[in-house]
Amino acid sequence: MGDNTLGTLFKITSFGESHGKLVGIIIDGTPAGIELNLEFIQNELDKRRPGQSDLTTPRKEKDKVKIVSGIFNDKTTGAPICLYIENKDIDSSEYEKFKNILRPSHVDYSALKKYGGYSDYRGSGRFSGRITAGFVMAGAITKQILSKYNISIFAYTEAIGRVLDKDVYDSIPFKELLKQRENSPVRSINQKKSEEMEQLVKEIKIQNDSIGGIVKCIIRGFPAGKGGPIFNSLESKISHAIFSIPGIKGIEFGAGFRATKMKGSEHNDPWILKEGKVVTTKNSSGGIIGGISTGMPIEFTIAVKPPATISIPQKTVNIDKLENVEFEFTGRHDPCIVPRVVPVVEAITAVVLLDSLLIEGFIPKVFEST
Repeated sequence: MGDNTLGTLFKITSFGESHGKLVGIIIDGTPAGIELNLEFIQNELDKRRPGQSDLTTPRKEKDKVKIVSGIFNDKTTGAPICLYIENKDIDSSEYEKFKNILRPSHVDYSALKKYGGYSDYRGSGRFSGRITAGFVMAGAITKQILSKYNISIFAYTEAIGRVLDKDVYDSIPFKELLKQRENSPVRSINQKKSEEMEQLVKEIKIQNDSIGGIVKCIIRGFPAGKGGPIFNSLESKISHAIFSIPGIKGIEFGAGFRATKMKGSEHNDPWILKEGKVVTTKNSSGGIIGGISTGMPIEFTIAVKPPATISIPQKTVNIDKLENVEFEFTGRHDPCIVPRVVPVVEAITAVVLLDSLLIEGFIPKVFEST
């Protein structure tokens, strides 16, 4: 299937580089006749784009989506959908200056060994977080399809550094949570914690350093019985997609690593009948057992590392001269990517869920009356 394609029946293929002409996505397997809100695609992209606040990279990109194929009169045609955005605000000067320097915790050395020096190193090229704009475009279409089945996805910043939002939002509608989240520059829900996170990122930025954090994702309305054992596990598929986002270093479902400190009696989710439906009284399993959805909300959290690009002197190697050097990057970069990761997590998760439903014989509503 290749390094740049995800999915079985609903496939997305990513293309473009950070400092190339454009970045985009090809979506194959979208059923014909589905009406789309094209403004929603742009709105989702706007949540991810750089330059949103003084907490992000100063790179300014309008990220206006261009539709090449697969959509006609605001409806899907059944043909591959191709979407892209242009790279306008490009400054490759710093990358040219340091092209022989292995930036600490960047892909420079591993890419050199794999591609022999032919890959585009400017702005990390194919490995840049900018390529996730394509994920968001695909997710904006996928989320609209899933919403027709009352399947909704919501992610938010649970932590930045040591500032953690411990609140539980299980009973609050996503529309209300979304409003609160989008009022926060760090995409947190708790206003007090949001202010603390903002202050932390500002302090880190002044220090020319960076910071990581945690994103939590919740899926409501996904039906029970989807996924499978062993290599078709829903957890495996979601994890595969999540780790396609640059900067992700961990994922846990439900109680996750907290389960290692629990007894079985504490971790187990008791089954009950509620309003004629089989549900659990709590959700330590995160909505998936045996790789198969339980019908409870699917919940997972992901670890986002601090951006590797920092303006602090670090030890490294000049690969051309084969000598130890000290390196300090002076280009543009994010002090924290967590807020911009949030819409990407929603998008790539939506792609996986729709693909899983199609594999299970899901029939889009547009065809149900024919």
